[in-house]
Amino acid sequence: MKVRSWDKVIVTTWKDKGKEWKILAVDLNKSRVLVEGVNIVTRHIKRQWNNPGQIVKSEKAIHVSNVALKCPTTWKPTRIWMKIEDSKKTRISKKSWKTI
Repeated sequence: MKVRSWDKVIVTTWKDKGKEWKILAVDLNKSRVLVEGVNIVTRHIKRQWNNPGQIVKSEKAIHVSNVALKCPTTWKPTRIWMKIEDSKKTRISKKSWKTI
């Protein structure tokens, strides 16, 4: 995957389409990313003897194809190209051809 934690991404689908968010976690096995403030679900936690019941809102992971990395110069969604120089990988934006 070409996205990493703490990258700024633009959501391309869902009700938050077009907004800019940060990636909190990346799941390489399932090709999913946990994006801050996107795909918020409500869970009802049952009451127990030491814990009162409550309603908790949290984010769920979305598929990596539903986000696009934000270009650092044009501030628009972009695709990424990987360049290998001296056995080091660098990510380059396809819109501005600058290193991310």
